[in-house]
Amino acid sequence: MGTQAAPATRQIAAVAVIGAGQMGSGIAQLAAAAGCSVFLLDSDPAALSRAVTSISSSLGRLVAKGQLSQAACDDSVKRIKCVSDVQELRGVDLVIEAIVESEDVKKKLFVELDKITKPSAILASNTSSISITRLASATSRPSQVIGMHFFNPPPIMKLVEIIRGADTSEGVFSQVKSFSERIGKVVICSQDYPGFIVNRILMPMINEAFWALYTGVATKEDIDTGMKLGTNHPMGPLQLADFIGLDVCLSVLRVLHNGLGDNKYSPCPLLVQYVDAGRLGKKRGQGVYSYGRSSSSVKPKSSL
Repeated sequence: MGTQAAPATRQIAAVAVIGAGQMGSGIAQLAAAAGCSVFLLDSDPAALSRAVTSISSSLGRLVAKGQLSQAACDDSVKRIKCVSDVQELRGVDLVIEAIVESEDVKKKLFVELDKITKPSAILASNTSSISITRLASATSRPSQVIGMHFFNPPPIMKLVEIIRGADTSEGVFSQVKSFSERIGKVVICSQDYPGFIVNRILMPMINEAFWALYTGVATKEDIDTGMKLGTNHPMGPLQLADFIGLDVCLSVLRVLHNGLGDNKYSPCPLLVQYVDAGRLGKKRGQGVYSYGRSSSSVKPKSSL
């Protein structure tokens, strides 16, 4: 009996993106530009409107630079359908959730998606730290659950971190890897451990920068300049934390601390204080730095 060739990887044609924030809208843009039919879901009509405006503007900049034709730009926008009812996602091949970084909230969504989407649909999470295995355990299709960690902003950042849960199948991994490359991304692969690859390394550095500020080692400007010019980073760790969102940084550090049980991942009290005060970074106009909007004042402590 002859050896059968391995089946070709099925191409993903219809994609749902849940969450119309900066991450979700960026992922939707990439999928639409790659020729996919895209369902962008959010319960907030204003968020959907902002997302379409943002996507149109982003694609328009590519047209202005000569990197995209106007016809391709128009076609990409037309491929995106804004929806507010999860029932609209019944026929999609791939769902990528980009909602709040909460395991409980994500699990609740995955339970609902498991009931609604077709049996062959792949359920992916854009989580930056939460266990894919635990998210998959909330479904009846753990072999079809995978992590797709995009970086902000998705249309510009070239990387996608793919995370396989304990039961993620080889076929699902191959489909998602192929799709990621089709939308222009470089793929790295991580096992399902707290923080995966990038945040396992990045967040302790950001946390240490907060400790340096908290204990009065240097000013925020000197900490960031030191890392930019001394280690050739494009952005200092404190400024980067503002761009990521201080609440997101704190959430990831807590996942690392709880998951690995090592006190080196314990969040700096100053980071906790900033988040408690609502100073979440650029998205709120105030974090370690000010971005033009007033906020409650939190000053670094000079000592422990």
